[in-house]
This record gives sequence, structure tokens and C-alpha cells, in this order.
Amino acid sequence: MWSWKKKNNEEQEQTVQETAEQSYEETTEQSAESAETEQNSESESMWTRLKKGLTKTRKNIVYGIDTVFGAYDDLTEDFFDDLEEQLIMADLGVHAAEEVLAELRDMVKDERIRSTDDCRSALARLIASKMKVDEHAYDYENGPSVVLVTGVNGVGKTTFCGKLAARLRDEGKKVILAAADTFRAAATEQLIMWGERAGCEVISGQEGSDPASVIFDALHAARARHADVLICDTAGRLNNKKNLMNELDKIDRVITRELPEYRRENLIVLDATTGQNALSQARDFSEVSDLTGIVLTKMDGTSKGGIAVAIAGELNVPVKYVGVGETKEDLLKFDPQAFSSAMFEGGEDGDE
Repeated sequence: MWSWKKKNNEEQEQTVQETAEQSYEETTEQSAESAETEQNSESESMWTRLKKGLTKTRKNIVYGIDTVFGAYDDLTEDFFDDLEEQLIMADLGVHAAEEVLAELRDMVKDERIRSTDDCRSALARLIASKMKVDEHAYDYENGPSVVLVTGVNGVGKTTFCGKLAARLRDEGKKVILAAADTFRAAATEQLIMWGERAGCEVISGQEGSDPASVIFDALHAARARHADVLICDTAGRLNNKKNLMNELDKIDRVITRELPEYRRENLIVLDATTGQNALSQARDFSEVSDLTGIVLTKMDGTSKGGIAVAIAGELNVPVKYVGVGETKEDLLKFDPQAFSSAMFEGGEDGDE
């Protein structure tokens, strides 16, 4: 009798355990599905924002591309000449457009492409490959790291710093902001406002004080508070003003000396609406700073987004972020494939 009860109890325990395991597996599976759904939803949301933000760019590029591809049945020399002209008009610039067309011709030959539709698809793939972002491009976000943000006046550096800080805070990172634009009082006030919104400490100095000294204080604060990321906003400086560019070099040396063990991220913020001038700025800044990434702001306000391709291609520096609106959600990590698709696929939808 005892043996039967023991066996029965063991069977019940086994049944309970199996039920619990099954329930756990189902819960885990549901959680994974929920997480995947949430991730897909976020990805879809970013895709929607990207396409919406790039409406002007898409209208300009897609219309021009459509005109060329619609006018030819065969891939003739005239076809390639007209396509190159459209790419230049989209602000790829002569150098980048020539390079893209040369590689496109090789793709057409190697893949034995005959139709204009297949050629268009090849062009989209080529553009995406030109703007490849390394898999470790955003490792700095895991810290500890120092992000130095540079650029000329009016490109949106301070706003970018605030949006990036808010984004990282939402991901659970401890962020400190350094207001090193000491020549413009409004810049410090603006950054403090962003800091309050994001819940980030802001290290600032007196108006007109040495920017390097503010950075120095911020570096020590970042180490003492065990911050994951220190974001340093700097004054807008014309790329042809030698004294201001030398000041940037001084800031760079201070960071290297004080926190040599921290990851470094040197980002230049460029106004996409300025076209080829933005390329010139990036070229000059790269001579005094080891640029690791590009931020293109106001992408929603330009009709010539090809500048993104030109800059990434010529300087071999990846575009890491694009701004397609006013809110922090409109600061997007750059996805070459999504960008290329938004440019060259489905030209009619979202353009109204």
C-alpha cells in the first residue's frame, strides 16, 4: 500500500514538474515572441520615420532616377551618362558619381544584367555597400567612453548632444554632458535644458572660459561618477579659422592625456542641406581630428540626400546618425540598407 502511494505521489510530482516545465517553456516562448514583435515594431517604426523624413530627398532622387530608367529600354552609353548626371544633381558630387557609375558598369558586366529594373536594383545595392557601417560602430555606447562632438555653427551640434544623451539614458546608460561651447551662452542653457529632460548631469563653466578647462572638469566628473558615456559639446568653428581648429586639437590632447583608457568617439555634425559644402567641412575637420563617425542633421529638409554617399565614400568615415525631425525619436542610427531602400524603392508611396 505504501509502495503504491509512493509511486502515485511520484507520478503526481512528475506530472506537476512536467506541467511547470511546459508552462515555463510556453512563457519563455511567448516572451521571446513578444520581444521579437516589439523589436520588429520598433524597426518598422524607424523605417516609417526614415521614409517620412526623407520625403524631399526621395522625391528629388527617385524622380530623377525614374526619368532615366523610364526613358531607356537598353543599358546604353547615353543611359549611363544620364544616370551619372542625375546622381550629381542629387549631390553625390562628380567624384562619387563617377566612382559609382564605374562600379555599376562592372556589376552590369559581371552579373550579366540586361534590364533596367535589375540595373536599378544593382544601383541600390551598390549605394548601400558604399555606406557600410562596421558592426562595432556603436560599441562606444557601452562605455566607458568620451564622445567629442564638432562642427561649424548652426548645424545642430547641441541639439544632437541632447538627443543622443536622451537616447542613451532611455537605454539605461549613465550619461554626463559637457557644455564646452563657452562662447555662446545660449548653447550652455540649451544643453542644461536637454540635461534636465534626459536626467543627465551637465558640467559647464563661465561664459568665455577656456573650453578645454570645462572638458577637463567633465572628464574627472565622468570618472568619479562612473559614467558610461561623456558627451562633449564644442563651439561651432569655421573650418578655415586656424586658431579655433588649434583649440579643438588642444581639447583632443586633454582627453587623451586625462582618460587614455576610455573609448574615443569623434563625431562631426553636418547640415545635410548644405550639400557639397558639408563635404568640404568634413574634409577639413578630419585633418585635425581622427573622425570616427558622421552625423547628418536636417535630412528631412533637404532634397539632395546623396551627400551622405559622397561623404562616406570619399572620407571613408561612416555616417552613424541621421536627423529626420525635431524629437529625440527622430535621431536614427544610420542603416545603409534602409537608407538605400528608402531612396530607391517604392518611390510613389509616402511621397504625397
